[in-house]
Amino acid sequence: MSQTLAGSALIALHPFSARASANQAHLRIMETTDLHVHVFPYDYYADRPSDTVGLARTAAHINDIRSEAHNAILVDNGDLLQGNPMGDYIAYERGMQDGDMHPIITAMNTLGYDAATLGNHEFNYGLDFLLKSLHGADFPVVSANVVKKMGSTARQDKTLVKPYVILDREIVDGSGQKHPIKIGLIGFVPPQIMTWDRRHLEGNVEVRDIVDTARAYIPEMKEKGADLIIALNHSGIGDAQHVEGMENASVPLAELDGIDAMVTGHSHLVFPSPTFDGLAAVDAKNGLVHGKPTVMGGFWGSHLGLIDLMIERSGNEWRVVTSSVETRPISARGEDRKITPLVTSDQDILSSVADVHDETLQYIRRAVGKTATPLHSYFALVADDPSVQIVSNAQLWYLKDMFEGTEHDGLPMLSAAAPFKAGGRAGPEYYTDVAPGNVAIKNVADLYLYPNTIRAVRITGAQLKGWLERSAGMFLQVKTGEADQPLLNPEFPSYNFDVIDGVTYKIDLSQPSRFAAKGELLNASATRIIDLAYEGTPVTDDMEFIVATNNYRAGGGGDFPGADGSTVIFEGPDTNRDIIVRYIVEQGTVDPKADNNWTFAPLPDTSVIFETGPKASDHLTELTSIKVTPAGDGADGFSRFRIAL
Repeated sequence: MSQTLAGSALIALHPFSARASANQAHLRIMETTDLHVHVFPYDYYADRPSDTVGLARTAAHINDIRSEAHNAILVDNGDLLQGNPMGDYIAYERGMQDGDMHPIITAMNTLGYDAATLGNHEFNYGLDFLLKSLHGADFPVVSANVVKKMGSTARQDKTLVKPYVILDREIVDGSGQKHPIKIGLIGFVPPQIMTWDRRHLEGNVEVRDIVDTARAYIPEMKEKGADLIIALNHSGIGDAQHVEGMENASVPLAELDGIDAMVTGHSHLVFPSPTFDGLAAVDAKNGLVHGKPTVMGGFWGSHLGLIDLMIERSGNEWRVVTSSVETRPISARGEDRKITPLVTSDQDILSSVADVHDETLQYIRRAVGKTATPLHSYFALVADDPSVQIVSNAQLWYLKDMFEGTEHDGLPMLSAAAPFKAGGRAGPEYYTDVAPGNVAIKNVADLYLYPNTIRAVRITGAQLKGWLERSAGMFLQVKTGEADQPLLNPEFPSYNFDVIDGVTYKIDLSQPSRFAAKGELLNASATRIIDLAYEGTPVTDDMEFIVATNNYRAGGGGDFPGADGSTVIFEGPDTNRDIIVRYIVEQGTVDPKADNNWTFAPLPDTSVIFETGPKASDHLTELTSIKVTPAGDGADGFSRFRIAL
């Protein structure tokens, strides 16, 4: 991008431009955030094109705005280098040698970014990889609170990258005259990187509080002539009250004098939007936080964030007169749930990284590890299952060091996971089925369908039992002594059938369910979960546990006891799916044999019938906790099987 902000086209000008007078100008701030290496509109896990992701698609909005605006800058709000298999390919396979270009940086150079900040995921592959990746950027990368050597105050710190940058630009006013303007851009990252990437960062960098750091640097930026200050805050929009070290600090940050506008991210949400209704100091309709224009442009290139500022020149100073905020999506989901693309890809962006895209396709189709055990979900609703076991194993592997030295250290750690592909309305082929041997990255899509992120909750033994009672609503009540009774509740989605590893328990099908299919309480005294124990000791109501899960469940998805958002003690930045990939890469060969930590309670002379995919017959000999036999053909291509309880 040239050192002037002046554009040539005068068509389709924003109303601000039409209203600008001789001493006023319209400045457009475009934001991408949480791109996570998504340049191509492609889902590398499923190995197919996707209309919902990709900087190449977001670029269409950027090009449109540049063609219609006199004055515009483009910034990125972090989480660039990690998050999909292209990022893993560069980090684990190709590497970053001196002089190499990272594909996301190549694409951003092609698009002409003015500046960027660091996100928490920039540190996932270590500092050496990070700095080599950024070396090729044609734009400044700033972050004020990541420090190589602490000073007595933030202004005396030796930061990892520049804390801020002041862009010297020319801006065109309403009469067509050019004026100098200095635009200050300062970046921030959540202090939690010291926990999330401790092995890379401990002893190498330290991190200051976001708000305290900003309070120190803003006066310096003013002293150096910044007319406007825009915060590039890789942090979410949350509580208004400032707490030292808070992760989602955008609201107290916006309260500081001197900040004129703010771009946010990290949360993978869109702002302005009704998602943020009711938050203190937040105008979720107009995109204002403490009255400051603020935007969050989704994730993976799903939206372009856009802040329009009308600024006015008084003497030698500029001030914001008014603003508007919006996000522009790259796709829309219709009532039929089908995705419609709203833009087409920028061919220059695609061409800039086409070779790496092709290499990534080869990478995802190759093995990243092996499994000694078939990973299938044909029996995931009726027996402990390897396709669920590997998810639990990976979650515990990821979290094992997170609580060391914390107030939660020493508590029993459990893991909750559910089968996602388990037939039902999706049909008899809708099952995970990975044979023993090589596991490719795209196979992980079979193991974990959704882009959930890792969470941990701290719950009591009573809540643990309630969680399992909610899960046991998967099953219909049966009568002791009767044969071939239906087992599965067709209204109960498989993703709400949580198996919790680390404890042992039985499910008594003769008892009524405590909860209905959607989580409504039916009978508070109903008890299906029996013999619940941790390491052989019966679980009591007052015992405490940490449970690894995902953001959907921990935040209240499915209405599970102990998982309503109030019990969360850890919010990790990684997707559960990416954790599984990294787990397989590190283990080399995985052997997630079901440990049969849960079974059905014996019921004499009683049998039940369930349906699953026909290929389940190939795996009957693998079952060790229950006796399953074929029971003929089911409806719509399913096969029926019998369990003798």
